[in-house]
Amino acid sequence: MRKIKNFVFGGIQQKVFNLVLFTILLMMAAYTVVIITQIGNLGTLVTETSEQQKQSITAISQETMNAVLDASLTESTQMQAYIANGFFADAQGVIRMLADYAGILFADSDSYSPRAVEFPDKAKDGQITVQLLTEENADLSDPELSASLGLIGNMSDMMAAIYQNANVDSCYIALPGGVMLLADDHSSSKFDSDGNLIHIPIRERIWYTGAIEKGGLFFSDVTTDLFTGQISVMCSLPIYHDGKLAAVIGADLFLNDMAAAVSATAKNGTFVCIINENGHVVFSPQTEGIFQVLPAETAPDLRSSQISALAGFVNSALHENTGIHQVDLGDEGVYYMTGSPVSTVNWAVIAVANKAAIDQPTVMLETQYDSIQAGAQGAYAAGIENAKKTIVVLLLIVFVLGLTGALVLSKRIVKPLEAITNRVGALGGNDLQFFMEDAYRTGDEIEVLADAFAKLSAKTLQYVNEVTRVTAEKERIGAELNMATEIQASQLPRLFPAFPQRSEFDIYASMTPAKEVGGDFYDFFMVDDDHIALVMADVSGKGVPAALFMMVSRVLIKSRIQNGETPGEALKNVNNQLCEGNDAGFFVTVWLAVLEISTGRGIAVNAGHEHPALRRANGLYELVTYRHSMAVATMEGLPFKEHEFQLMPGDSVFVYTDGVAEATNAENELFGTERMLAALNRVPDASPSETLQNVMEDINDFVAGAQQFDDITMLCLKYNGVNHA
Repeated sequence: MRKIKNFVFGGIQQKVFNLVLFTILLMMAAYTVVIITQIGNLGTLVTETSEQQKQSITAISQETMNAVLDASLTESTQMQAYIANGFFADAQGVIRMLADYAGILFADSDSYSPRAVEFPDKAKDGQITVQLLTEENADLSDPELSASLGLIGNMSDMMAAIYQNANVDSCYIALPGGVMLLADDHSSSKFDSDGNLIHIPIRERIWYTGAIEKGGLFFSDVTTDLFTGQISVMCSLPIYHDGKLAAVIGADLFLNDMAAAVSATAKNGTFVCIINENGHVVFSPQTEGIFQVLPAETAPDLRSSQISALAGFVNSALHENTGIHQVDLGDEGVYYMTGSPVSTVNWAVIAVANKAAIDQPTVMLETQYDSIQAGAQGAYAAGIENAKKTIVVLLLIVFVLGLTGALVLSKRIVKPLEAITNRVGALGGNDLQFFMEDAYRTGDEIEVLADAFAKLSAKTLQYVNEVTRVTAEKERIGAELNMATEIQASQLPRLFPAFPQRSEFDIYASMTPAKEVGGDFYDFFMVDDDHIALVMADVSGKGVPAALFMMVSRVLIKSRIQNGETPGEALKNVNNQLCEGNDAGFFVTVWLAVLEISTGRGIAVNAGHEHPALRRANGLYELVTYRHSMAVATMEGLPFKEHEFQLMPGDSVFVYTDGVAEATNAENELFGTERMLAALNRVPDASPSETLQNVMEDINDFVAGAQQFDDITMLCLKYNGVNHA
């Protein structure tokens, strides 16, 4: 051993020194390995967790966007097509109403006095007038033409009322002799710049020739109104008497609002356009590309487009609801499309969404996430660098201070890193939030790293909560609409058997509502001990307003009948009441009957409703057809013709709304009255409840799950007669 000053080499002191030195170096080495391993594991875990979070957020965002797109775009398109269909169907109803009245005039011309008609008067511009227009060579002195003109003059009041209340921009009736009556409020447009009355080639107009060629209801293509220059569609119907053409009924539908509504849909990469039966784009906010509006002679037929996916989609949209399709338009990009047919005019409403624009929120989310992640990784890298420098300093201090200092410092550095690593490793599933805890508040780069994790986690959950909130709001709106449907149904008699103490008759009724709140209703009630009233009605239009109009109509009819009025008197008074303040232009078709239970005698009124079906004892159901009265609420002062009928024991009567005959399958075919009669006669002697069940089963088999847009309402009464035993 050698002793130099106070240090002994080779002795116990050196061994202790060597042992302490070895222990310190070993601990420093182990500590260094642990730190490096933990940092490496943490870095790998951070990278993997960040990628998993990014993939999860992207998938949730994409699924949510696709679900919202599918629901909102598809439902919006179908609703717009449904509204357009209703718009044209209302015009169709107006035309048929005028045609019915004209048919009455021509069939019973001797009962009507001729009524004078006037040429247009500039001084009456702005007033609703019925004006006489002629072709240049029309011979008004011809006795036959003059007589027909005086006869249709009786339609003036109805035409003026329809122009004022219905959703048409003019209505008219033309005779084969080259003259016509037209109702509108712009008389001055019938004169040229020199003040001369304009002669119109009536029998050359497309609405006149088209109706005659088709031999039935005719809708023209989009055109320009002759007098106003506005965008319009013309609807017309020929009237025949004794096998000869008697007149052509017509109406103009201005489409400026439709064009403006279509133009207003262009936003955020989406827009709506309308395709006609020839595959031409007739309304679109686009000024270039495939979906721009071009003149008919140069417009491409999209049904035979070179882009086969587009051609197939357009052909489908003209006949059925398509759902969401993704179509590649080549240089114009990839688009999401959904279409719904406007069956009344064989058009289609198509909603188009730019895929790049729809996917933009997801791309922005990924970009924002990458930015946040890059910042976090930068902070993490800076923290790691600073941590390495700190570790070197700490190692030097540990080397100087010894084993105790090394243990203290190891706990201070290693423990928070292990806690962060363990917490990050536990993230997953529904537990995605990283909270800042006291264990991470080290005052150095570890705290910065933990704080970055906490902020990133909070922003992620905030986005998920927002998606959840939007979904919940959509479900709430759907629940409220379902509640409105239940409230509507609760107003109708639903307790069966309705009169268990009465053996003279058996009655059953049902209403199967469509997707939305509608206007169908039925009712039955005892007027007194020997009379029962039966009601079956259908309000024009759909939605909550139609449902409210339905409830008012039901209450008024019941009140009038219970006050002792006959069906004709009741509907006359109800008609006048409903016409007051009917700015929405609603009307209701009604079949109303009062049956004397003791004798089976009854009085019925059919106000524009479906023909009832009657079955005699041991026989089959057949339709009972006779001329209808006008629908209720179409015009004040209308009379309603009463029809007497007699039920014998064993007889049954079945009444229904148009939702039965117009139930539609996927091929757009109607169920029709023939199938309805077949369903009724499948078991002709069935009880009323079984009868309605048989009809409903056949309807369900026919539509095979196709979506219905009208309520299906039915009522059946079987008359057993009075037991005198």
